[in-house]
Amino acid sequence: MKLPNGDRAELGDKLERYSLNYEHSKGKHKALLFEKRLGINLANKEILEQALLEAAIEGEAELYKIDQYGSHYDLAFSMYTDVGESLVLSCWIVKVTEDFPRLTNTYPID
Repeated sequence: MKLPNGDRAELGDKLERYSLNYEHSKGKHKALLFEKRLGINLANKEILEQALLEAAIEGEAELYKIDQYGSHYDLAFSMYTDVGESLVLSCWIVKVTEDFPRLTNTYPID
């Protein structure tokens, strides 16, 4: 299934605050994986941003759960850079009061 309104997906500050942040207690492990496998860090985060937004439109998502906050989706996609390649998991929520997906988490999974 496609993410609902994937063309309106929002990334927020999840990459800066968490997934590419070496200062975050949990995010630093994701940041290390992104840099080691794909050469992506805060300085070139637009590479990951573009890939996430494209995946939100074109990728196949799986409905993970529905709870009081909204519908949660997992979307895995392959990513290739000059440094390497990896399967990347992106996690999204469509909040009950909204009709577009917001990024909640992302990290390389292989």
